[in-house]
Amino acid sequence: MFKLSVCLLTFNSARLLEDVLPPLLQVADEIVVVDSGSSDRTPEVCQQFNLTLHHHPYAMHGAQMNYAISLATHDWVLCMDSDEILDAQVVDYILALKAGSEPEIDRAWRLPRYWYALGQPVRTLYPVSSPDYPVRLFNRNQAQFNDRPVDDKVVGKIRCIKMPGHVRHDTFYSLHEVFQKLNGYTTRLVKHQNIKPSIARGVISAIGAFFKWYVFSGAWREGKVGVVTGLYATLYSFLKYFKSWYASNDKTPSITKKTHESRVSD
Repeated sequence: MFKLSVCLLTFNSARLLEDVLPPLLQVADEIVVVDSGSSDRTPEVCQQFNLTLHHHPYAMHGAQMNYAISLATHDWVLCMDSDEILDAQVVDYILALKAGSEPEIDRAWRLPRYWYALGQPVRTLYPVSSPDYPVRLFNRNQAQFNDRPVDDKVVGKIRCIKMPGHVRHDTFYSLHEVFQKLNGYTTRLVKHQNIKPSIARGVISAIGAFFKWYVFSGAWREGKVGVVTGLYATLYSFLKYFKSWYASNDKTPSITKKTHESRVSD
């Protein structure tokens, strides 16, 4: 039997927090909530569940999650974003896992994460297909999150097992959030990675993304939601090259320094 710390990141998360917290409370021996400056009811909701918020400025998702892990009391951690909801099968699996003997330190578990956009399930959401299986339960002495600007992941000498069940990843709940994340992600990508500055490459990449993520993926069958996810993939593929080109050709300070990065959950 072992103890488990749940590490939860929040930022203006009141929309779903009352659905996210109950299953986490069932599996957690403690919940560490790290908030990056919520201006909605997130603090009040956490207070309703007798949870303390730890405030920490947001830089990147992986760094924020590693900070939450550093505050945990227990070495085994379950790392969650505030738009991810565990179902009963996942909860039961984790409870059974905790009730058994303590696993070997290099064991880790992947969550079965199903993506939702605008409240509907989607088959693809650039650059992933649904479901995906991120590593989220592990021993912090054996692994941690890397520092990639987007699409970070857990790295370390670990042997991974997929959990059964369904984790609802309820992202992109409005068109405003779609474009907010699109802008934030592409700005961070250009700032922290070496993206070749080329409009031509951006156009070619966007055309390829449109066919791969809208036509060939079958997103066109999903109505308006499919149009949104296809447009997101197309614009993402173009904007990362366009922003890099703009920054390299602009004599004023780089847009990657001027643009306020939106703080969002991966």
